[in-house]
Formats: sequence, structure tokens, C-alpha cells
Amino acid sequence: MAERIRVLIVDDHPVVRRGLRTMLEGENWVDGIVEAATCAEAVSSAVTEGVGVVAMDVALPDGDGVEATRRILLSRPETRVLMLTMADDEDVVNRSLRAGARGYVLKDTDPDVIIDALRTVAGGGLVLGPRVGPQVLTTLQRQPVELPPPFDRLTTRERDILRHLATGETNARIARHFGLSEKTVRNQLSAVFAKLGVADRVQAALLARDAGLTG
Repeated sequence: MAERIRVLIVDDHPVVRRGLRTMLEGENWVDGIVEAATCAEAVSSAVTEGVGVVAMDVALPDGDGVEATRRILLSRPETRVLMLTMADDEDVVNRSLRAGARGYVLKDTDPDVIIDALRTVAGGGLVLGPRVGPQVLTTLQRQPVELPPPFDRLTTRERDILRHLATGETNARIARHFGLSEKTVRNQLSAVFAKLGVADRVQAALLARDAGLTG
């Protein structure tokens, strides 16, 4: 990973935060480490500190780490979140990934695997820990993914067109792929730009890539 990234550790146990901080301090991709013990602190720190990746516990004193993840991504859709928890529960895994988390790892996983998972998520990858069953992905494939704003405002067709745009396809090629006229594609893209609050296709493509829509 060429770019160094700030990491936010969210856990109400100081020992856990300290242990993870110690492991991360030796990583050359880490630009800085921020800690939070509650949902409120996590959301505030993610925004004010400009963190790139979050290690997020689920059970926090003032609420649910899944909801904190949703709130963080509402304000900073470019942030990547790895759930790091003792909650070995398929429903919690599903909720986390639908909220926008890019991974889910149990706390009793080997420390090196946890660090690798954070690095992978920070780089835009998706990670499920060794004990998170493959049935989770099967379940998710049958369920609509809840995209973070403003992408949740797009229709299914608009999201599909945006994905093709983000990979560098021209309007003509997108039109051929969907069996549409170029004028229809232009109109669809105008609606996409308006909903995303961007001025052109370059800004839209960058926003889509940052949100992981091209993965």
C-alpha cells in the first residue's frame, strides 16, 4: 500500500485498544492511530481526524458499533470499516456488511491476521475472518445491499450505469451494453450527477471508486 492511512480503534476496553495500537505502530502503512471508547467518540473522531480505516467493536457503552459504522459512512463514505468483535453471530455479520463494513474478524483471531485484515480493508478489499462462515456471503447475495448516502438515492439502473462509467467506459459502450440509446445514457448520467452532487463523469467515477462500487 503506497499511501499511509490513519487508523481509528473503537473499543471500550483500554487493554484491547492498547494492544492493537502496539501492533499497528510498527506498520509502515499506518500514518497515525486514534482511539475511541464509544459510538459518539467513534463518529466524531472519524470525521474530525480524517481516518481512513476503522477497527470497530460491536458492543459499545452507548450503542451499537453497526449503527456507528452506518453513521461514519454517512459522513465519510470513503472510510473503510473492519468489525473487530467477540460477537460470533451471523445476523450481526450480515447487519455489519449491509451497513457498509468491509470486513468482519473475531477478536480471538491471530493478531497477525487481524493486522493483515485491517491492511486489506484499508486498501479497499473485503475480509471475512477464518471463523466467519461462507454462508454469510451466500445470504448477502440474496439480500439488497444498503449503500451509503448519496448512493442509496440511485436506482438500480443508475447504479449499474455508474459502475460501467467508473471503469472508464464511454457513453456509446454503456449504451450498447444495456441496449439503450446514447441520449438515454446521457440523461441517466445527468440524473446520477445531480443525485451525487458532482459536476462531471470524472468526479462521479472517483466517488464511485472510493465507495467501492467498482469492486
